[in-house]
Amino acid sequence: MIKDSSNTKVLFLGEKDCSLISWLEDNGEKILQTTEKISPDLILLNNIDIVVSFGYRHILKKNILDLLPNKFFNLHISFLPWNRGADPNFWSFYDQTPKGVSIHLIDEGIDTGDIISQREIEFDLNTETLASSYIKLHSSLKELFIENWSDIKNESYSRVKQFGQGSTHKLQDKKSLSFTYKDCWDKPVNVLTQNKKN
Repeated sequence: MIKDSSNTKVLFLGEKDCSLISWLEDNGEKILQTTEKISPDLILLNNIDIVVSFGYRHILKKNILDLLPNKFFNLHISFLPWNRGADPNFWSFYDQTPKGVSIHLIDEGIDTGDIISQREIEFDLNTETLASSYIKLHSSLKELFIENWSDIKNESYSRVKQFGQGSTHKLQDKKSLSFTYKDCWDKPVNVLTQNKKN
C-alpha cells in the first residue's frame, strides 16, 4: 500500500507508522511510502528526489539505484561494517561485536555502501535485553537521521568507505542455533553468550 502526502520528494521504504515520516512531513517534505517491492516507474512517475530505506525487506537492484545515483540511503541498526544483513541487533550480542547505528548509501551489496554517519552504542549486558536494546537502537538511529537530514537533503554530507571485513548474516543463520530468538527476547543479553558456550 502506497501513501502519498505533501519541497523534496522522498520515497520512504519502510513502515507507514514510522515517526520519521511525520517528522519529514512536518519539515515540509513530500513523502511517498511503501513496504512493497518497487519498480523504476514508481521513482520516475513520482519525480522522487531521495530514497530513504528503514527496515525495508527487499534488495534494490542496479536498474533502480542507477535512476538516482547517491540518493538512496539506508538506516541500519548496526555499527557497520559489523552485522550487515538480517538481525543485526541479535548478532552484535551473540558474536560480541561492536553495537550501534549507521546511515549509509545503498549500493548493490547488502549494507556495504559508503557510510554517511554512525554512532557506536554501549550496553549493560547484565540488564539490557534484545527488546530494550532494539528500542534504544531505533531511537538513536532516528536521532542520527534527524541530525543528518539537512546534509543528506542538500548533498553536503561526507562519505567514508566501510573499513575491514566486518560480518554479514542471513535470516537462515539463526536456524543453526540451539535456542530460538524469541526465547531470549526479554532476557538479559548475556544469556546469548552463555548459550553460545553451551
